[in-house]
Amino acid sequence: MNDGDLIWTEKERRELLKTVVFTVTERRSLAPDGKSEGRYIVNEAADWVIVIPEAGEDFLMVKQWRHGEMALSIEFPGGVIDPGEDAECAARRELMEETGATAGKLTLLGKMNPNPALFANHVYVFLAEDLTFTGRQDLDKDEYLNYMRISKKEVYRGMGSEMYSHALMTSAMGLYLARKEF
Repeated sequence: MNDGDLIWTEKERRELLKTVVFTVTERRSLAPDGKSEGRYIVNEAADWVIVIPEAGEDFLMVKQWRHGEMALSIEFPGGVIDPGEDAECAARRELMEETGATAGKLTLLGKMNPNPALFANHVYVFLAEDLTFTGRQDLDKDEYLNYMRISKKEVYRGMGSEMYSHALMTSAMGLYLARKEF
């Protein structure tokens, strides 16, 4: 089959649940052969950014509570892209808010869907270099986190462990390593 023979056609979209963070929809779609159809649950949410702040042989990381995991998690800074905001502006804003740092150079490493079977949004991953530190965080009212410098080696070795359990951070690290390797 060629690629065109793989594409489904959406016939109906119905909202099942709307929350502050995402909307759950049911989509009725017709198979490429035009004979069968299926119903699929899709989470729709705003796009977000992950910023990999490089500070010499260290990364600037944040530690915060994650309600789904019910545990603390060490991650790269990041967050939701506000309505009308572009990804680069969101990356700069999130880096400043969470760590008090600004980037002299910001490079887009890639754009990914967290799980294309279930999610309709994307995450943009940026490398932040030439950091300047203001020493001031500007956290959202429901944001409680610490930022810290952690050696790259420790972060590489930690990915997939209890404290580094966020799968998208490992994906972001893959984009970073691919850029550094070639």
